Amino acid sequence: MSAALPIAFSALAMTLIVGGRYLLTSGAFALATRLRRPGLYRGLEAQMRREIGWSLASAAIYGIPAGIVAWGWQAQGWTRIYSGVGDYPLCYLPVSLLAYLLLHDTCFYWTHRLMHRPAWFRLAHAVHHDSRPPTAWAAMSFHPIEAVTGAVVIPALVFVIPVHVAVLGAVLAIMTVMGVGNHMGWEMFPRALVHGPAGRWLITATHHERHHAAYRGNYGLYFRFWDKACGTDLGLGDLAAASRLRASR
Repeated sequence: MSAALPIAFSALAMTLIVGGRYLLTSGAFALATRLRRPGLYRGLEAQMRREIGWSLASAAIYGIPAGIVAWGWQAQGWTRIYSGVGDYPLCYLPVSLLAYLLLHDTCFYWTHRLMHRPAWFRLAHAVHHDSRPPTAWAAMSFHPIEAVTGAVVIPALVFVIPVHVAVLGAVLAIMTVMGVGNHMGWEMFPRALVHGPAGRWLITATHHERHHAAYRGNYGLYFRFWDKACGTDLGLGDLAAASRLRASR
């Protein structure tokens, strides 16, 4: 039997999963914002509808390679995904988690930095920065060209680096939570973490707010390593000032 039909069904299923994950996560963070920061998104209803539209289109783009990989793993054994806990030493589980996050962050940093070159920004990345200011719905609000650059990274890694299926799920969960949390306009992490030693290397909403305010620098997703190494780390933003600006609009 032709593989085209099961691959298509797999891609459709993954698209629904990615889209549903986005709606549930962004919706939960948007609800938390309404409860914790009433009025923060006041007047941004049209923008949020636009963010949801672009994000659902991105979900389809993310779902296609994910669906192909899922089919290849189950039907052909193409990938390095494994399900037996004893297939590798237990200490490999956190090592593989960190490896995936570091490599994903590296790809994100350099593609994101490329997207801020004038030609690429006008062509694609301006869609994401049309969210002024971004909301919890903006995490996947990408032009299709930019969505492709993000959609292929994790699917490519599973062909190269062995990963337990649960660790892969953790990577996707971290990616989703950090992507949404970094855009929601307020800090979900305690001040001691954000302004402490860990905060010097981790990206949170306070750090990413500066990127959206300055349109340059602070290009990373999880870690500040590449920004620091390449001189593009702008430091932490001022979420309180951003909130006042929102309220004045």
